[in-house]
Order: sequence, then structure tokens, then C-alpha cells
Amino acid sequence: MLFDMITEKIKTQAELADIVKKERIFGKIIGFTNGCFDILHLGHVRYLNDAKKECDLLITAVNSDKSVRRLKGKQRPVNAQRARLEVLAAVECVDFLTLFDDDTPEALIKDLGPDILFKGGDWNEKDVVGSGHVKARGGKVRVLPYVAGYSTTDLIKRIKTVSEV
Repeated sequence: MLFDMITEKIKTQAELADIVKKERIFGKIIGFTNGCFDILHLGHVRYLNDAKKECDLLITAVNSDKSVRRLKGKQRPVNAQRARLEVLAAVECVDFLTLFDDDTPEALIKDLGPDILFKGGDWNEKDVVGSGHVKARGGKVRVLPYVAGYSTTDLIKRIKTVSEV
């Protein structure tokens, strides 16, 4: 049953474009977010839940393993992309997931044209990749509150500190 739920949520860019087109006919608000989601934690869950409160359909794009290595270094990701997708698929507020190999999801954002582009509180709205595409369509960019003490980078630092003791 879990496997069916997971495979049902994971879509290609083309599949998502079709879904978005159909949902827009019904006036649905499409939300989009992205990230590595390397170690899912309380900050991620609060962030995703807050995003879902503002849209009808939440699409979450996940950096592929290759992309994470380029961005974060050879020690990352801690969890492989399949594991990250499975965990995120189990999060109820996430409607659809997709992987991307680029460093940023700009092509996805441009293609899907979400109504709301969400990023975490460690971002400045003017620096959010894809914000120009979203705003050009009349959409908005929402920077959601940072959950203090719950960033993946901080968690990894704490684990390293403990393991060095």
C-alpha cells in the first residue's frame, strides 16, 4: 500500500504539466517548492504543512543525488534520492513529487507556472530561483518562517561534533 502511494505521487515534469493544466480548469491554486530534503526534520514538516495551507495542490521538487553532490559536496546526500522521495511521499501535505538533476528547478518552475512559489525562511524573496517566472504570470513568492534549530546543515554539524567527542 505504501509503495502504491509513493509511486502515485512521483511524477515526471511532463506528467506534472498535464496535472497542473487540468487542475487549473477547476480554479485550483498550484503551489511549488523544492529542496534537497536530505534529512527530513521538523523544520521541513512545518514548512511543507504551512505551504499546503495556502494552496490546493503542493508540488515538491527534490534535487537528485547528482545535484545534491554538486551543491553540497561528496559527503552528501546522507540519504539517497529514493529514500528521500519515499519519506516525502509519506508526508500527507505533499501532493506530488518530482526529481530534478539541475542545480536549480528553474526549468520546472517556468514549465509548470505555479501560482505560489514557496521557500524557507533562510531565503530572501529576491533571491528565490524562478520568482521572476512566477511573478510574470501574476503569481506570488512566499518565504515561510525558519524553524530555529532545524536546518539540515546545522543537524549534520551537530552530529559531527558529537561523533568527534
